Amino acid sequence: MLTPISVNLASLNFITLSPMLIALAGALGILIIDLIKKDLDKTLYVILTILILFVDLGATLGLTVNERGFFNVVVIDGITILSELLIIVASMLFIPLALTSKRFHEYAYPEYFALFLFMIAGFQFMVATDNLIMMFVGLETASLALYTMIAMHNTVGAHEAAIKYFTMGALAAGFFVMGSAVIYGVSGSVELYDITRAFQERLGEPGVMVAMIGGAMLLLVAIGFKVSLFPFHTWTPDVYEGSSAPMAGYMSIVPKIAMIVVAIRVFGMYIDLGIETIRNVVIVMAVLTMTLSNMMALVQADVKRMLAYSSISHAGFVMAALALDTTKANSSIFLYYALFLFTNLGAFAMLWISRHKDKTHHSRFHHPYIKFAGMIHIEPFAAIIMAIFMLALTGVPPFGLFWGKMYVLSATVDAGYIWLAIIMGLNSAIAAYYYLKLIVYMFLKSAPEGSETVYNNKSVPLMIVIGIAAFVTILSIFFVQPLMDYITYLISASGY
Repeated sequence: MLTPISVNLASLNFITLSPMLIALAGALGILIIDLIKKDLDKTLYVILTILILFVDLGATLGLTVNERGFFNVVVIDGITILSELLIIVASMLFIPLALTSKRFHEYAYPEYFALFLFMIAGFQFMVATDNLIMMFVGLETASLALYTMIAMHNTVGAHEAAIKYFTMGALAAGFFVMGSAVIYGVSGSVELYDITRAFQERLGEPGVMVAMIGGAMLLLVAIGFKVSLFPFHTWTPDVYEGSSAPMAGYMSIVPKIAMIVVAIRVFGMYIDLGIETIRNVVIVMAVLTMTLSNMMALVQADVKRMLAYSSISHAGFVMAALALDTTKANSSIFLYYALFLFTNLGAFAMLWISRHKDKTHHSRFHHPYIKFAGMIHIEPFAAIIMAIFMLALTGVPPFGLFWGKMYVLSATVDAGYIWLAIIMGLNSAIAAYYYLKLIVYMFLKSAPEGSETVYNNKSVPLMIVIGIAAFVTILSIFFVQPLMDYITYLISASGY
């Protein structure tokens, strides 16, 4: 006779699942509202989504560090809380942009907002677990929603972008599953803490090291596709180009944050075990990523594609810090993305001001450099804000991202990798050229004929989002140290 399994609900600790459950309940609620009453104004769904995100933010802030729940699958540590906060804040900046344009019809569909919340729940599952299966479930939940959201833009470029992203995402998913299967075969577990224990016990056995490194390499390929590491980055500029400017900015931040957290957990385990091969491979890929993407950004004719290659370079910058596996390095990663979030999303949102239905100045691109020529005379305030975002991305003090770069470089030097810090500094200098190139066009070039009709997508929600992004970028000097102290506290409390 089979013994019945009793589950103590208190031991499941459902509070650890509260951020994900709120997002899921919100998505289902939006779909139910649409079933009951059709053709409601999109403003209702935008406001509902923002309210759900506020509740989600409160639930995340209420989490306690170093708790486990739901059969020990969900882990709440400092990394979980920080990454969920970044995901929610970025989402709260992105979703009001749905109010800024009547041109993009995907915002009229309630399914778009439901998919958006399903995607957030998927990312939250990814960052709140050290279980390889749960990571995969979260990855696929978020990715499938994101593919559909891109395609709902309903242009030829958007359909092409969604297909490319889906194809690369499916390939990444395959590598992730194969890597997880290899690690499971060696360790007998999909829980990282059990895997660590099994690896420690079997390190001396013949063939085990090869299998361990092989599994890590397969996972690195999957992570490389999602974070846009060289040589798995080629889909990124095309997908960003086909997406709307705000969606491209969002994709340059949130999916990468989620996958970088997975990388911190997985590769941190290997590095803690003393397997230096993994550290060295990650460093080499990071250096190649930031260097080659900078070279490609130099020759781009379109500002959106330039920003796409720029985001690849920034991902390489962060991956170099990830390979250090120190408390300061991990803390600097979250500070970097906390500042990069506002600056990069603000820069992509600025592209939306100049969005025009027709390719006014180029047969292929919507945002060629020439379109921004003389912007200081047509839209002086917009030109100044865009210049601030470009200077911040360059790393010019006192703007936001300067502090993120300084902390990353400081962590690199403290870890003894002076040569790596020099390479990272040189890449920042190279990046200055293509960021300053846009400033030259805006301030020193003559405006092309008809440009005064281009900057026609201004609205109050868009101005508010850009204003918040600019405010944080400009005044970050006043709160960067308290923010770093908070991040370091959470990372240290979690043992990272």
